[in-house]
Amino acid sequence: MKYMLLIHIAEDAMSESERDQCYKDSAGLTRELHQAGQYLSANPLQSIATATSVRVREGKRFVTDGPFAETREQLGGYFLVDVKDKDAAIDIASRIPGARKGSVEIRSIVELDGLPKPDRAAESKQGIKYLLLSYDDEKHWENVGKAAHLDAMNEAVKLTHQLNDKGQYLLAAPLEPGKTATTVRVRDGKRLVTDGPFAETREVLGGFYLINVGHLDEAIDVAGKHPGVRVGTVEIRPVLAIQGLPKAS
Repeated sequence: MKYMLLIHIAEDAMSESERDQCYKDSAGLTRELHQAGQYLSANPLQSIATATSVRVREGKRFVTDGPFAETREQLGGYFLVDVKDKDAAIDIASRIPGARKGSVEIRSIVELDGLPKPDRAAESKQGIKYLLLSYDDEKHWENVGKAAHLDAMNEAVKLTHQLNDKGQYLLAAPLEPGKTATTVRVRDGKRLVTDGPFAETREVLGGFYLINVGHLDEAIDVAGKHPGVRVGTVEIRPVLAIQGLPKAS
């Protein structure tokens, strides 16, 4: 089963030296996962000061600086893993250094037919990598019905193929509903596991795109084409390049 592990942490929770060690330890963990055949992708993200949020309402695009939600702990990075079950994902989450200062939210990936394969050429080309986080109003999709939701998902798949044709696509997936989330924290060496997402908000993370484009304006254009942006929000975060991470599988 594929899981996305979302690392939420206060940006002032670590000193510079602690953060450097966190990156080294995290890179070491990704190599262990790669050797075990469990690794798909991982990246830390740039500071929330670099975040951009995009919404579309009645055909008009609204672009604001800053993250989707103002909370003390912000999304600082992610791991995408393929393991046998959620217990295995919890074990990995508890080994992520960020779990000791923040929390790791575990979300199941929806296996959606028709998505392109990860593009290794796009991975290595010059450009800026952005993680586009689609925050959905889950009640909206429940109210409009399965057919409308399916139409939106098909529209999202078409967008991934448009990106792939331009050499901008790296990875994408929808997530299972927020109520299926599990959150892991490690405090004083003790693992704390709770049901539910990191934060209780009306809009919850419903999926992601990882893209490689020339500049932020291109990422904003991509975000504006995602169907979820018409009822939710897409947060754009530049990826932080660090040494030692395996190539995405």
